Amino acid sequence: MRNSRFIFGSFIFILLVGCTSVDSRKKFVEENIIYACEQTHCMLTSLGETQGRYPRSTKKDGSLSTTDIYGWTSGFFPGTLWMLYELTNDSCWKEKAVEWTLPLEPNKYNTKDHDVGFMMYNSFGRGFALTKDKSYRDILVQTANSLMTRFNPNVHSIKSWEGGKAPHDTIVWQFPVIIDNMMNLELLFWASKETGDKKYYDVAVTHANTTIKNHLREDFSCYHVVDYDSITGEIRDKATAQGYADNSAWARGQAWGIYGFTMVYRETGDPKYLSVAQKMADFFLNNPSLPEDKIPLWDFNVGQDGYTKGWKFDDTKLGYIPRDASAAAIAASALLELYQYTKSPEYYDSAATMIHSLASDLYRAKLGDNAGFLLKHSTGSLPHGKEIDVPLVYADYYFLEALSRYLNTDKAS
Repeated sequence: MRNSRFIFGSFIFILLVGCTSVDSRKKFVEENIIYACEQTHCMLTSLGETQGRYPRSTKKDGSLSTTDIYGWTSGFFPGTLWMLYELTNDSCWKEKAVEWTLPLEPNKYNTKDHDVGFMMYNSFGRGFALTKDKSYRDILVQTANSLMTRFNPNVHSIKSWEGGKAPHDTIVWQFPVIIDNMMNLELLFWASKETGDKKYYDVAVTHANTTIKNHLREDFSCYHVVDYDSITGEIRDKATAQGYADNSAWARGQAWGIYGFTMVYRETGDPKYLSVAQKMADFFLNNPSLPEDKIPLWDFNVGQDGYTKGWKFDDTKLGYIPRDASAAAIAASALLELYQYTKSPEYYDSAATMIHSLASDLYRAKLGDNAGFLLKHSTGSLPHGKEIDVPLVYADYYFLEALSRYLNTDKAS
């Protein structure tokens, strides 16, 4: 039996927003928020008594796949709960958000993972923005200090992974930096503003500048991984771990870049970052392999001449090229912010197309299905044979963020 408190919150949202909104865009968003409330309640039911476990995806049998508090995706579900609270003003969602946020606190001392930005800023950060709870602030500042320990002044970057290598690579990475790391800089920018200490800002800007220099190609597609010598700072390798080939354009990586550089422009006001964000967005949107519904293939160059995969997973047995709804959700949210700064109708219209596609029956799960996740058809890491054509918690998070931005962004006439 459904908890009536959650349903009540949804109807409050209709009363507060729906009665004053006749615009079809707003009605569309309202319907999706109501759906998200109901489906997330199903997710909470699916989680049951799984103490300390956070939703990530589904297993091959369709059942829920979870991670512990140290998994890089752990912050997305609490962040989703905070967004539902913000969108509905229903205290039930606040209670759940607090319940799922507080157990992540040990990550404030996590110096082994660059993704503490995802883990902590998307959870405690969203919570602090809504509650101004001083304890959340203190946790976030400590988290920023932990992230700072991963910065190497010789490399001018924050280290992403603890070594490792691509599925096909013979080089053991020494100081790998991934394009995804752009997203974690937002925590540092926040810490600089909150504490008044410029050291966080300086590291964030330095990392962004190094990424521009070494991750981006002439066409403004990006490498997934750049590996450095930690002593000399010289580049040792440019490769991929989750894309099709070292020189291909992995769709989610391109989306991380669009989002990341748009955010850096917001925080710095430096037009060079806006230019990079625009050029990365233009590559994404104008790519010949982007389908009409603008939900990209998991990599823009799958199977094309000049791109050679080296991994062992036999993707031919799938019989099709999977899409990545998570890349579309990230890109849609980023494009709506990018539109605010450029007023380019292409960015707004493309984001709208992505959002409406994701909300269609093809990508949005039926209520009660999909283990409680909102979206279907995301791809985590095809070269590893993992999370192929499944729901992913971060796809839901950025879809909800995109919906919120869509609700609050009017297209200039």
